Amino acid sequence: MFHFDPGGALLRTNLPYPKRSGKVRDVYDLGAELLIISTDRISAFDHVLPNGIPDKGRVLTATSEFWFGQLRDIRHHWISGDLPAGLLPDFIDPAPLVGRSMLVRKAAVIPFECVVRSYLEGSGLREYQETGKICEISLPDGLRQCDRLPEPIFTPATKASEGHDMNVSWDRMADDIGETLAGRLRELSLTIFDQASRYAEPRGILIADTKFEFGLIDGDVILVDEVLTPDSSRFWPANHYQPGHPQPSFDKQFVREWLMDSDWDRESSPPVLPIDVVLRTREKYLEAYQLLTGHSVSSIPVEG
Repeated sequence: MFHFDPGGALLRTNLPYPKRSGKVRDVYDLGAELLIISTDRISAFDHVLPNGIPDKGRVLTATSEFWFGQLRDIRHHWISGDLPAGLLPDFIDPAPLVGRSMLVRKAAVIPFECVVRSYLEGSGLREYQETGKICEISLPDGLRQCDRLPEPIFTPATKASEGHDMNVSWDRMADDIGETLAGRLRELSLTIFDQASRYAEPRGILIADTKFEFGLIDGDVILVDEVLTPDSSRFWPANHYQPGHPQPSFDKQFVREWLMDSDWDRESSPPVLPIDVVLRTREKYLEAYQLLTGHSVSSIPVEG
């Protein structure tokens, strides 16, 4: 039912329910609800790597649970981090799922990533260097890599089942889903980002950008998916921030750097990560959780 790599990272689950899998999460359809399990899989350059990062799934789940609790005025899909009673047959040990499970309400997901950017990096940087704009939003001349933007901007993207999402303008989004709904998503995204940034920065984390997903339940917009995790956001240590070059980050930076320095061609199957890269990456995920929540790493539920 569960597959671990030699380092103890949970790579796959196989429960007796209809399932779909993304790069990191296994999602089971329970009828009116979904069970989302965050594995320890890690992806880079659109490939899932052969070994994972131990405890990564627990950090992602605990971080999302924390933010859902913080965002009290925002409707969302979270129900519980506990497994429903009677979910698993008696012969399945539930321990590997403890701390990495989200029971959520099922929603009709809106097919756009709702991205908010406060700093110039990633695909936004590349687009700015080519056009002076991001998603048709004009920005001041002369901005450097990782410069703080005059104000956070909403830059939607299409959701890709494979490969990269594609940045689009708000007008394109409004044409697809209607101005009223598009305007509501922009308003919600900027509101959540503002609340989260005001919370995180005094605790040592700059949220450079993040992506939200929303869904509809009986016509009401709710926040779905993971939220404000190191996988869905760029978290930078505030005390090391210095624009003009890439920033250290609380995510898979070590993984990307090691792969770029390797001879992997990004077309063939990716190589196994060395143990030092795995451990340093794990430490960054755990550090982000501790800075944000103020809780010790030991407070994340573990097997047992």
